[in-house]
Amino acid sequence: MSKSWGVGIIGAGAIAEEHVRGYRRDERCTLVGVADQNTQRARMKAERWGCRGFDSVEELLASPEVTVVSICTWNDSHADLAVHALRAGKHVLVEKPMSRTVAEAEAMETTAHETGCVLQVGMVRRHSDNVRAARRLIDAGLFGPVHYAKATSLRRAGNPGGWFANRKISGGGPLMDLGVHVIDLAWFLMGCPAPVSVSARSFAQIGGRGNLLRKSRYRPADVEREVNTVEDLVAGMIEFDNDSVMMVDCSYSIHATTDRVGVEIYGGRGGATVEPQLSVATEMDDIAINVEPQFGMDKFDRERAFAAEVRHFLDVCEEKHSSIVPPRQGVTMMRMIEAMYRSAEIGGEVRLDQNKEIK
Repeated sequence: MSKSWGVGIIGAGAIAEEHVRGYRRDERCTLVGVADQNTQRARMKAERWGCRGFDSVEELLASPEVTVVSICTWNDSHADLAVHALRAGKHVLVEKPMSRTVAEAEAMETTAHETGCVLQVGMVRRHSDNVRAARRLIDAGLFGPVHYAKATSLRRAGNPGGWFANRKISGGGPLMDLGVHVIDLAWFLMGCPAPVSVSARSFAQIGGRGNLLRKSRYRPADVEREVNTVEDLVAGMIEFDNDSVMMVDCSYSIHATTDRVGVEIYGGRGGATVEPQLSVATEMDDIAINVEPQFGMDKFDRERAFAAEVRHFLDVCEEKHSSIVPPRQGVTMMRMIEAMYRSAEIGGEVRLDQNKEIK
């Protein structure tokens, strides 16, 4: 198979490694080069990956060899970089969250429409085997219409520090970083109904917990000093136009006995736990039964999911099918996230269908 896509990586941190592995598993790709605000790191990664280390993002985007880019940078740069890349005629895969604000997301969406280039948001868990299996069961009508979902991502002491803990850069804490994954996944499995109202509460009583003795925790590539201006915990509820409801809770710091990730969906004929492992509850002949799928890929596999995400992105670029993560859904996700923060700030409900706040 001929190499039809030249890949540029913007940002040389930890998540870029996952994108590179994904591209390398696709025979249509050639890794052209990488750019990072830290040029020394870009050159180091370029040597490791066997590609070119560009001196700047502008140089990378000016290269005719680069036809698709992955944006793997801090949240505060997603919008500007995506807009510049799209205007340079590049197809863009941007890491989650799409942006820090709805306004930034809408600017990205508008630019994609104006340029005709592909803009895909990196909601990698949509591409996981357990999620695709759950979607097949939903589409087959096993559960009936999904009317209730739960989205949970709790870390006992999992504040990464660095830019993740700086709200000016990240846009928010665990809700923006972890919550976006599980909220998006539950919403996707619900069929992406339109959100109409949000009620949420935010707490910041514990902090980064850098004092705790722990074996390890994830740290970003750039951690110069401990800064924490984000929340510990957000809990809330999202209501949709089809009368379905999602409950959400996510944390960096909480006095729980263990870390936990969970996505659950419930319909009139059955339900499923999708994360951390796919299992199904339904009934047959007046008997409640639990079903454990036996296809061997019932959990999130990071490498397989990123490879599937890249494959889907390139298929969309080749117009083989439409994206399962179109920009409009990224914008709607940011509307939900932004509304949860606003609801927590005012201590009341935020109506998304009428742009009203009810205290």
